[in-house]
Amino acid sequence: MRAMILAAGRGERMRPLTDACPKPLLDVAGTPLIGWHLKRLAAAGIRDVVINHAWLGHMLEERLRGGADYGVEIAWSAEGTALETAGGIARALGLLGREPFLVVNGDIFCDYDFTRLFGVAAAMVADPGRLAHLVLVPNPEHHPVGDFVLSADGKVAAEGEGKLTFSGIGLYHPDLFLGIDPNRPSKLAPLLKAAMAQGRASAERHDGLWLDVGTIERLDAARCRAAETPL
Repeated sequence: MRAMILAAGRGERMRPLTDACPKPLLDVAGTPLIGWHLKRLAAAGIRDVVINHAWLGHMLEERLRGGADYGVEIAWSAEGTALETAGGIARALGLLGREPFLVVNGDIFCDYDFTRLFGVAAAMVADPGRLAHLVLVPNPEHHPVGDFVLSADGKVAAEGEGKLTFSGIGLYHPDLFLGIDPNRPSKLAPLLKAAMAQGRASAERHDGLWLDVGTIERLDAARCRAAETPL
């Protein structure tokens, strides 16, 4: 299984730290934020990783190079101007192949076990009508309303009671991105909601460590958690 880490964002809420450093390279206990993903992907046996970039992308390439320091092989997908999540994935499809692939937001810090998704990927291959599988987490204080509803049978819906928050970790079939222009910005949420409406999406809940490192305060929290309990 191949993985993609989304690393093209500007990191506006993290300024001034991100004025001269892309957010995925911010230090978390001696390792760049994105490096924690790379280490966990390698530990799970996922070696082929695609990383997209826009803002200060040359710094990502210079720091991570081909990924050998983390036990992975990195292919780079340069965007110039950020293409949003779906646009960025569509641009990288040629590097991701025709099998279901994992996508991880580059600005989260978590202990999710990526090996859990191998069985899901196999099920998606056996059932090509299934386009997406999302990892949801309990709603954090900064996002109390949640995003999607997880049912007892693993189905996921855009509306309903008891919403959970999308973690930024998902498994997608390439067909989810059919018709998306790889040269224009495009958001992921409409594609996911359409798949949900068609009964072609599933989800699971993760109750372990998860932080959306979207502010300087949450970056400090990630640093504390990493120092206390290294992943």
